[in-house]
Amino acid sequence: MLKVKDIDVFYDKIHAIKQLSFHVKEGEIVTLIGANGAGKTTTLKTISRILEPAHGIIKYRDEDMAKIPPHQIIDLGIAHVPEGRRIFSKMTVSENLQMGAFIRKDKREIKEDLEMVYKRFPRLKERYKQIAGTLSGGEQQMLAIGRALMSRPTMILMDEPSMGLAPILVEQIFDIINTINNAGTTILLVEQNAKQALEIADRGYVLETGKIIAEGTGKELLQNAKVKEAYLGG
Repeated sequence: MLKVKDIDVFYDKIHAIKQLSFHVKEGEIVTLIGANGAGKTTTLKTISRILEPAHGIIKYRDEDMAKIPPHQIIDLGIAHVPEGRRIFSKMTVSENLQMGAFIRKDKREIKEDLEMVYKRFPRLKERYKQIAGTLSGGEQQMLAIGRALMSRPTMILMDEPSMGLAPILVEQIFDIINTINNAGTTILLVEQNAKQALEIADRGYVLETGKIIAEGTGKELLQNAKVKEAYLGG
């Protein structure tokens, strides 16, 4: 479904991503784990065309994404839930969700999907008139995911969805990710909570200074001695 091959990404003279290659199959949850600065967020931004690779190829369903301008990535069926949520803080919950459907013209289906999001996130329905910037961190993360779902994506890129959340909300967010995947949406997940990410992932890749140093199924990486020592507390 997604194929990343030999990409290099630079920030000025800093070589952030080095000959990176990986793939995501339809229906999978694939996670990228690694320390801060490993290149995880940069990878997602490059897939979304926010950043331009210096070399390499990214294909989505065999379509060369280098030919797609950033604002049209969502037309391919890719939604991005960015690090830090990036909701429209001065708009209401309802307005944020409707913004997720801005490329769509099917008003009846949009209304149905809005109800689906409210059913999946009852807290958002309770607060649909509330200004989004006044929501709690967990509620804002639910809103960011709900906004992505409103575009009816075939793949969601999720960047650190559990960041800054209380443990009970972290569990809830990972349950939501599983539910979305079980409903048919492919997920590429960047997450510092390596243990929980690998527990729900079909496969994973470990990034270190812009390179993949290990890969395997979620279960295999959970048992990998180096991964245990570096990312799972031994």
